[in-house]
Amino acid sequence: MTDKFVPIPFNLNTLHAVFPESLAIKIEQKLLDNFGLNVKVPILELRKKDDKDLQFLAQYIYDKIFLEYTLKQWGQTPDEIDPSVSGRVPVYVSRDDRYFQDKYQGIPIGGYTNMVKNMLNHKNITVKLKTPFNKNMKYDRLFWSGSIDEFFDYQYGELPYRSERFDFIKFPYSKFQEASVINYPCNYDWTRIGEYKYFLNDQSDKTIVSYEYPEPFENGKNDRYYPIANDKNAELYQKYLKSAQRLSTVYFFGRLGDYKYYDMDKAIARCLNLVNELK
Repeated sequence: MTDKFVPIPFNLNTLHAVFPESLAIKIEQKLLDNFGLNVKVPILELRKKDDKDLQFLAQYIYDKIFLEYTLKQWGQTPDEIDPSVSGRVPVYVSRDDRYFQDKYQGIPIGGYTNMVKNMLNHKNITVKLKTPFNKNMKYDRLFWSGSIDEFFDYQYGELPYRSERFDFIKFPYSKFQEASVINYPCNYDWTRIGEYKYFLNDQSDKTIVSYEYPEPFENGKNDRYYPIANDKNAELYQKYLKSAQRLSTVYFFGRLGDYKYYDMDKAIARCLNLVNELK
């Protein structure tokens, strides 16, 4: 099969799109018998099933989606990273093509950039750019969303991250692709292409897309994007967390402060919960 877009995460619609109908029906029934309908199954769990058809399916999905994509995204195989990472893109025994199934979903009006601008446009907030942090400065409370290892001057070593490079290209036509995000697990150097006008249903005779290229994080060269979840890095983070817990007026949060892979909704919930705790 070539030049055909199918839903990812892999679901029952994907199953019928890539396999002959008779085989798809057979495997679908086995998925339903083993897991039930509307159930998300981590790929590593599916690979453990003692059934030749499900093992065939698991190996197909592993080879076509997880292996190459994970190598590009993380620079490691799926077996080398924490199962929670691959669990973010499970096999979904469902006909629902959405990435998230939350009852309520949305994006701030005008996008996240405008949301942050509105938050910062407050009389009690002063923004200072290109200003190094001074640990001797006086404060009642400090909220730190930078990297936790940097705050402690890397005293236990650097926490590893993956970075990302975005190439933005403008095209002189109204639409570039059929969805807001299309992933390329096995081919090309980029992992996905995003077309942002889909998110807020913008109408224009031109469009802008971004090609995403994962790359290793190099301090001073690029930015931290994704904490690399595995046992070794978790052990290192715990050392910093213990040091952080000894500070009564400093609060760490976010992907860098918590060294955790947050989606936007979870990141916002983390901040709101922190405020409620302080109240």
